[in-house]
This record gives sequence, structure tokens and C-alpha cells, in this order.
Amino acid sequence: MRLTRQEFTCEDPMAVAPPDDGTPSATPRNGFDRYFEISARGSTLGREVRGGLATFFTMAYIVVLNPLILGSAVDGAQERLPIPALAAATALIAGLMTILMGVVGRFPLALAAGLGVNALVAYEIAPEMTWADAMGLVVIEGVIIAVLVLTGLRTAVFRSVPTQMKAAIGVGIGLFLTIIGLVDAGFVRRIPDSANTTVPVGLGIGGKLVSWPMLVFVVGLLLTLVLVVRRVKGAILIGILASTGLALVIEALGNIGPSVVDGVSNPKGWSLTVPELPSTVLDVPDLSLLGRFNVLDSWSRAGWLVVLMFIFTLLITDFFDTMGTMVAVGQEGGMLDKQGTPPRAKEILLVDSIAAASGGAASVSSNTSYIESAAGVAEGARTGVANLVTGVLFLLAMFLAPLVLVVPFEAASTALVVVGFLMMTAVRTIDWTDFEIAIPAFLTIVLMPFTYSISNGIGAGLIVYVVMKLARGKAREVHPLLYAVAALFVLYFMRGPIESVVL
Repeated sequence: MRLTRQEFTCEDPMAVAPPDDGTPSATPRNGFDRYFEISARGSTLGREVRGGLATFFTMAYIVVLNPLILGSAVDGAQERLPIPALAAATALIAGLMTILMGVVGRFPLALAAGLGVNALVAYEIAPEMTWADAMGLVVIEGVIIAVLVLTGLRTAVFRSVPTQMKAAIGVGIGLFLTIIGLVDAGFVRRIPDSANTTVPVGLGIGGKLVSWPMLVFVVGLLLTLVLVVRRVKGAILIGILASTGLALVIEALGNIGPSVVDGVSNPKGWSLTVPELPSTVLDVPDLSLLGRFNVLDSWSRAGWLVVLMFIFTLLITDFFDTMGTMVAVGQEGGMLDKQGTPPRAKEILLVDSIAAASGGAASVSSNTSYIESAAGVAEGARTGVANLVTGVLFLLAMFLAPLVLVVPFEAASTALVVVGFLMMTAVRTIDWTDFEIAIPAFLTIVLMPFTYSISNGIGAGLIVYVVMKLARGKAREVHPLLYAVAALFVLYFMRGPIESVVL
């Protein structure tokens, strides 16, 4: 039986549910509808709002986590960066860039400080120079990517990737999201090196689900899955809110506390935020870190070769992470064309480039597109209107930070696992009988979750794809740009040995 497009995409479980006010019409109802193409994409305002809310709740952790990561770095005076200022600037840039993506890209892709990149900045780049210098490199990297977009090179590279490899990227990101959700919730944990086993990860604590936070995650996940199967509108959002409510009750009765108390580990505690009703709702944001960057001094402090390697690493990571995220989100919502390209791809990539530079200018590291946006798409978001909702909530988070902290990882992570399943269904579009595409696709899919990196999966997949074609004498079937991309990824993977030789 031939599968229809609707059956072949990840939007089936919820996106095909009836809209809030009847069957969607392709005829625009007003100028707002026409500009954002709400009706044209088969969406409704209600779906967009729900999608925006779901995306925010699955991303809100970054307002807490980014300051914790960057706060471990030091500035030029060897002082710790202020956590409140980092939190306020993180929320501000995430809000502004997410809204910009909604207005310019008109695509339901939210942005915030990139995980992985912020760790690179805090632990590798910042120790070699001042914090302002490190942020200056992030600004330079963002400007370079913007130039690549404006010249059409970034879009051309995106289009040169084979369609089935783009599908593999989406599937890999789905598995990546799943393991992020499981790990964030504490359902899957790293087994300590001291344990007498070669198994790297295990279930819960000592192979058992013995904590109340894990119960919140399991109950929330089961509830969300039931709602998805029953095709209840707002299933993911309902799951997050219900899990949060359960977490509030459990914390109030049991006083579980955080996973780390005064430097002492508490494995049965909440992963990042403790679900407690705040004593205050409003807080005045500290924006003192805005504009604290320097694009020149790093070259003399760390040396030009070190600086170039740092910029190259940032560039490769941002360049391909966003491409993968854009494909995955568009794939889930059925918004890709026959070549696997979303609408307004150039505008989407340009806003992402601006966000990278803006993050550096605000001292909160490079901002990039978030795969958690797929949670909003799973709720029905198809346009930039969802971004307006998510962006405004991020801006409010500057003032409502205590309220944002109510939602624990264990509640929000349920959405990531569900979305991972939805994205996994696209694996059917890959021809597994053709080893020339199946082997690169397989490596792309498995290396993303196993190495905790979208770029690693894309890089390995594209390198092997080129090698497979060359081995079969089909060099002409490979787009010329892919040879250059594969070569760059070889340098990316070899940067450790290269640095040890030349530095």
C-alpha cells in the first residue's frame, strides 16, 4: 500500500487533529494570517499558542543552566561572572532572537544559548583570554556565518546534502532528544568509574527507579503518551503541566531537595530546579553584562593560531547544528519540500547567524536554534506565531525568573522523549537496502546520541557518504560542495592532533 504524505510524516499523532475552530482554511482571514501563513500551512492561532507554550516549557531550563555553566568561567579580573546577570541576559537574547526568527523566518524555531558551545567557551576558550575576548570570538564567528548566508554559500551547502541524509539527520536528532530527556530526568544515569562494570550507563540509581523525581517523570511520560495515542490536543503541554503539579505536591510533602546540597550529592533529588511555589514572583533583571565583548585583544593574548582554531570549532558547530535542527523541526511538521528544504531557508539561517553574534555581544555565548522547538511543532505549531509566544515568555522570564524555576527537568523532559518518538518515524523514508546511503545514514543517526553532538553525527555521516561514493566509482554523484564540507569535517575531527603538533 502506498503511504500518503500525511502518513509518512511525523505530524500524524497530533498535527492532524481538528483545529480549535473547525477545519483550517487555506484562505487568509486577515493581514496577520496572510503574513505568517497560518491558514496556508493548515494551522490555527490556538495551535500556534499551544506550540509556543510547549516550546518554552521544554527550553526554559536554559535560563538556569546557561548561567551555571558560564558562571564557572572567570572574567579579566579573575572573578566569577554574576549568575543573576547571566540569567537575565540569557533570557533577553533568547526572547529577542526567537521573536526575530518568528517575524523574519516565519518558522517555529526558537533560539537560545547553545549547549555544548557554552561549555566550549567556558572551559576551553575563556581560560586562554579574558571573558570579553572570548565573547568577541563568538561575535566574529556569528558575523562570518552571516556573511556565508548572505553570499548564498550556507544555503548552497544545505541544499547539497542528499535528501535521505537529511532524513537521517532528523531521525538522529530524535534519538538525541530522547537520550537528553532520559538523562535530564535521571531515568538513565552514568555509572561511576568506581563501579566494577564496563557498562557506561544504567537505569535510575543502581539499576532501580527509587526516587520521587523519577516517579514524576515516569507518570508524566505515560500520561503524555496516552494523550498522544488518544490524539488529545495539547497533549505535550498537558503532560508538562500535570507533571509539574505532581512534582509540587511531592516536594511539598516530602521535601526532596536538589540533587546537590552544599556540594554534597543527593542522587534522589531534583536534577536542576526544585519545584516549589516561589515566595516572590517578580524580580528586577540585571543587564550589566550586555555589550561586554572585545574582538581584537584575543589575537595578541592567545596567539592567532589558537584563536583561529577556536573560531573554526565554533563555526563548524553552529553551522551544522542549525542545519540539522532546521531539517528535524521541518520534517516533523511536514514543512519540507521534495529536496528536504524548509520554506524561507535563507532567512532562517540568517537569523540564526545574527543570534550567534548577539549572544556574544550580550556575554552569554553563541545563541542557536533549539531542537526542543520540535515539542511545539508536535503541538501543532507551523508558523512564526509560535515563536512570538515563546519569545515573549522568555522576555517575561527576565522578570518572572522565580516562576520559571517551578518546572523541574523531570516534568519538562517528558516532552523530549515523546518528540523523539515522533521524529524517529521518519526512518522509513531511508532506503536501507542501498548501502551507499544506508551506512552513512546509520552513522549519522547513532553518533548523535552516542556522542551527544549533532555536528559529530552530521560530520561522520557526510564523510562516510563521500567515501562510499568514491569507493563505488560514483564521484560525479557527489555535489562538489560536499567534498569541501567533508574535508572541513576531517579537520574538525582532527583538530586535537593538529593543535598538539602546531601549538
